[in-house]
Amino acid sequence: MTDDRVYFFDTTLRDGAQTQGVDFNSVDKEFIARELDRVGIDYIEGGWPGANPTDDDFFSNLPPLKRSKLVAFGMTRRPGRSTENDPGLTALISAGTQSVCMVGKSWDLHVDVALKINRDENVTMISDSVRYAAGKLDEVIFDAEHFFDGYKSNSEFALRCVMAAYDAGARWVVLCDTNGGTLPHEIEEIVAEVCKQVPGKHIGIHTHDDTGNAVANSLAAVRAGARQVQGTLNGLGERCGNANLISIIPTLVLKMDYETNVHAGDLEKLTHLSRMVDERLNRAPNRGAPYVGESAFAHKGGLHVSAVEKDPRTYEHIAPETVGNRRHIVVSDQSGRSNILARFREIGLNINPEDPKVDRLVEIVKAQEFDGYAYDGAEASFELLARRELGAVPDYFHCTSFRVIDERRWNARGELITISEATVKLRIGDEPFMDVAEGNGPVNALDAALRKVLNPLYTHLEDLRLVDYKVRILTPSAGTRAVTRVMIESADGDGEHWSTVGVSTNIIDASYNALRDSIIYKLYRDGATEDGA
Repeated sequence: MTDDRVYFFDTTLRDGAQTQGVDFNSVDKEFIARELDRVGIDYIEGGWPGANPTDDDFFSNLPPLKRSKLVAFGMTRRPGRSTENDPGLTALISAGTQSVCMVGKSWDLHVDVALKINRDENVTMISDSVRYAAGKLDEVIFDAEHFFDGYKSNSEFALRCVMAAYDAGARWVVLCDTNGGTLPHEIEEIVAEVCKQVPGKHIGIHTHDDTGNAVANSLAAVRAGARQVQGTLNGLGERCGNANLISIIPTLVLKMDYETNVHAGDLEKLTHLSRMVDERLNRAPNRGAPYVGESAFAHKGGLHVSAVEKDPRTYEHIAPETVGNRRHIVVSDQSGRSNILARFREIGLNINPEDPKVDRLVEIVKAQEFDGYAYDGAEASFELLARRELGAVPDYFHCTSFRVIDERRWNARGELITISEATVKLRIGDEPFMDVAEGNGPVNALDAALRKVLNPLYTHLEDLRLVDYKVRILTPSAGTRAVTRVMIESADGDGEHWSTVGVSTNIIDASYNALRDSIIYKLYRDGATEDGA
């Protein structure tokens, strides 16, 4: 480990879940954790065990990760309780992770007014809790809540709290700007003072964005000596959000030359990671987001276009591909080819860059995205699109027609019910098939009808299941005639997850397109043949 090694701590699944309008389920949390692991984030905070059923479900079945450490969040023991008899502390230590992050007070105002305890007792609570957890787990992280407010109010007491955690065995002491009111010059000055007491390689920074300075504050803390940075994807979080890791990571790596676990190949995944989270939350991506926004490397006509085509450095601070983004010439768009080729490499497709099929696929993707398709959040659909263009996907089945009927009526017990029924007609090889199924809604009925035909022929589909379904209105001004985009996430018994997309003015048609891609992707990935082998 060198003095320039910086660690990233993602708290999207816990602090990011405080965002107004955001509600992660356990499937969301598992999927995002896996994506963060792929990028090489050092720590992933999964949530607060015992706080709600979703977090309990997540911690009861933790996803296996290769590069990241999962962290459970909780708090120090309560006043008047021993560490052994505090239910919250017990739940934290029993969460199944070898790293935990516990929050404690470091502002004398909170100790005096909120906890209403002696300040020495607060310091003892921190010390007892950290020492107890450190004796049972590999790593304890202490989050000093409202540290900067506390330091400005009573620096001696705030430092006592920090030192109590460090002396008790905390691997990291994280200085939290909980209300986001501290400015960069203050952050740098205060962190530098703390680093005189605790080595910077044990200091973390956790900033909120209430003054729009969360990213700048995080960078200032690193300059002052802190070596762990906490934040969230796309700056999610309560009120104005947290520090945005999507902006911090490339800045520290590309601009400030710090050593991290996120390498060049990982940086290329940042645009995908950012947009994947937005798609999962059914939110429109921020076009103006630094590094990863659609407009981050957009150039519109005139001198800018001429200059950037001669030398991109004139108007681009980095090469867009470095973070997985692309250049976008608004008037005459010649971009996309390198991005397509990069996607080919990711899915293991080796193709000559000069093959005319590449140009054809670029045009198809542009046309599809213009119509509303979003392949950043639907890699399986993109892979099928690419492989179909190259003639590499077997024709497993052909749907000649389907019909879905919804009946809303009162049953014999006087209950208002809605029944969905789907009829599908498929052709497999030269043989026609037809079947009917009912379901819990039209998509489930359609899926059930397809499975009644396909499962006996393709046993690969027996463990296929739909785990998430999202609809987004693409033309809200059209009202009920709007174009809709359906994103379906599927999984199988091997723990593999993949996403597919469909777009149509008819929501059932869009759903079928995404559902069909999901089934075909599963068959293709498992090596199924057209005869069912």
